[in-house]
Amino acid sequence: MSNLSDLIKTIINDAGFPEGIAWKRRSFYANEVILQEGDIGKSLFVVQEGKLRVSVHVALEERRKVRPGICDLAVGDIFGEVCLVDSGIRTASVAAVTDGYLLEIDEVSLSVYLDSHTAQGYLFYKGLFEILMQRLMFDNQRVESLLAWGLKAHDIERHLPVS
Repeated sequence: MSNLSDLIKTIINDAGFPEGIAWKRRSFYANEVILQEGDIGKSLFVVQEGKLRVSVHVALEERRKVRPGICDLAVGDIFGEVCLVDSGIRTASVAAVTDGYLLEIDEVSLSVYLDSHTAQGYLFYKGLFEILMQRLMFDNQRVESLLAWGLKAHDIERHLPVS
């Protein structure tokens, strides 16, 4: 992940990627919602200082909903990258746990920049792919653990064939 963080530092320091237009530094405060699940996103973010929590809405029953935290984000973590795909609809909410600041990078400016700097574009998307693969592997392990817990909680084990 540090390679992508280093590349982002290089990009934001490039005169062809101007602060205030292509990106901005943004402060946040504890309990502030940075982005909301379901909104359309036009920016991706890099945590520079502080701690954030990613959460989703889960409906347990028709009128009973919870908002479990999926993971915490810290310095160097990237989120909001869904804006780089067609719909850009946010798949989770992100709220601040502590005060801090982040970089907010405009999706259109970043896409234009990466298209005109193909070597950096390749490295950016390669780094992003690695992050997404790590998240997918972690999520797969979480699903397996939840499935095992659910089967045990409902005593399903005794009904399953032994392999």
